[in-house]
Amino acid sequence: MEGFAGKVAVVTGAGSGIGQALALELGRSGAKLAISDVDLEGLAVTEARLKAIGAPVKADRLDVTEREAFELYADAVKAHFGKVNQIYNNAGIAYTGDVEVSSYKDIERVMDVDFWGVVNGTKAFLPHLIESGDGHVVNVSSLFGIFSVPGQAAYNAAKFAVRGFTEALRQEMVAGKRPVKVTTVHPGGIKTAIARNAAAAEGIDAEKLAKTFDKKLAKTTPERAAVIILDAVRKNKARVLVGADAKVLDVIVRITGSGYQRLFSSVISRAMPGVR
Repeated sequence: MEGFAGKVAVVTGAGSGIGQALALELGRSGAKLAISDVDLEGLAVTEARLKAIGAPVKADRLDVTEREAFELYADAVKAHFGKVNQIYNNAGIAYTGDVEVSSYKDIERVMDVDFWGVVNGTKAFLPHLIESGDGHVVNVSSLFGIFSVPGQAAYNAAKFAVRGFTEALRQEMVAGKRPVKVTTVHPGGIKTAIARNAAAAEGIDAEKLAKTFDKKLAKTTPERAAVIILDAVRKNKARVLVGADAKVLDVIVRITGSGYQRLFSSVISRAMPGVR
């Protein structure tokens, strides 16, 4: 893919799924990679695959919730490569549980990783992106950052917050005439391990829920998602919907307005009975 050769790109959550696919596609496109994850085994696989195709790579364990560590990491990446052009704030976790039965800690954990991890990454790298004169922030929200469903209040809250944060940032960069582009990513059902690794409230069969997600909802491969995302980045799109399901459901929400809530609550209850 054109437009990435020589760029220094940072990818969080690069040990698997979309993050790994993004890193590999960027590497094949001539970019230099700074990849991170808390999953060291998966991270090592991504690093080895990047080295096999000749892509320069710096791999580090990073917990995106640790703000000071993220700031030190940003400085280390800049020192290693001499510049930073792009950051893909991709790291995230999933959780299923109604508000009534979810603990504060469960909700806080999702917000810490899925929202504050994005904020930490954006804030830590933004000065370096501005300095590069050719920066780009790519923040991964979700289809659940466009509409809500039962059992996903914590995840919805985090992904809606990512959307709002990122859309405001894009406007700020334009208004301030900063040399940084900004893109929000809304993936639909992607064939990754996020559902299988998800936590769930007591009483929910997490394994059954994950199998249902993988069978009925995960339609797009991470590799295809990476191509779609990078094409949108290259074209400087403000928002990218990943997957046919994302596009269809986005249209339904636009047409029905708040009416989607009654429709979706009924459909989700039938399609994923483990949620209730």
